[in-house]
Amino acid sequence: MAEVATSTTPDLLLVVIDPVARRTDGESVRIAKDVLGAGARMKLCLPEGPEEFARALRRRGSRRPVVVGDDRTLLRAVAVLHRQRELAACALSVVPVGPQLDLARSLGVPSGAVAAARAALDGTERRMDLLVDDSDGVVLGTVGIPPLDDAEPEAAPGEPARPWRRTCRSLVRTLTAARPARPVPFVGPGPFRLRVEVDGETLVDLDQPVTGVSLAPGGAGLAEVEVRPVSVGAEASPLTAAGRTVTVSGAHFRYRADAVVSGPVRTRTWVVREGAWGLRLPD
Repeated sequence: MAEVATSTTPDLLLVVIDPVARRTDGESVRIAKDVLGAGARMKLCLPEGPEEFARALRRRGSRRPVVVGDDRTLLRAVAVLHRQRELAACALSVVPVGPQLDLARSLGVPSGAVAAARAALDGTERRMDLLVDDSDGVVLGTVGIPPLDDAEPEAAPGEPARPWRRTCRSLVRTLTAARPARPVPFVGPGPFRLRVEVDGETLVDLDQPVTGVSLAPGGAGLAEVEVRPVSVGAEASPLTAAGRTVTVSGAHFRYRADAVVSGPVRTRTWVVREGAWGLRLPD
């Protein structure tokens, strides 16, 4: 892992650049380094894998972390800080570079390297809710059951996607609009029989087949939940609820949490942590 120190102003940054970002868009990475280095004292880390990435964040000291990479890089950084129980005292910044950027955009991060780097330097911290599941996994955006058709099997955090899968996903993204982070209907091959409980109250039970379930942080410490029941004749209206704890159980199911597909599992519980993490965004 290469480390380079530069200094111009008293602000201290740890800039961690994901290897996938370096391979896919070296020019944007160079621009981000130039803007950040001109505006702050920074330590530059170039990890070659997830272990080096996590070690750099753990050893950041008083430096404020800035990650350069795509949605998986942001998720990995939040997961590392969550496991270290350091999210409450740390505001992240991200310069989005790489193949998967929908989540960062939905959170309000500028898409251009210059604008995102300037937000990292001069932006304001915004505290956001976080979903934490019963395996200590974190979700920043949306959980979808079943996973979307273009999702890939779960990979270890930081592991680059297979090239042919990345190419297919890139083609899909050019043909479809960016997916929002808020709950949307997920259509799968179903129907599925799942029990969905929100704060201990059953929203849908196993006797009512559904085509999809989605949940996402909705603000004020609540998760927004939407269930799409199977329609008979006229289209059935979605069932919605909001709560702090959401449990989904039933036959083995897979789910997509942000950019990662997990499972199969028989049950999973997500709990909202209000204002659990901070992201620096433009004023």
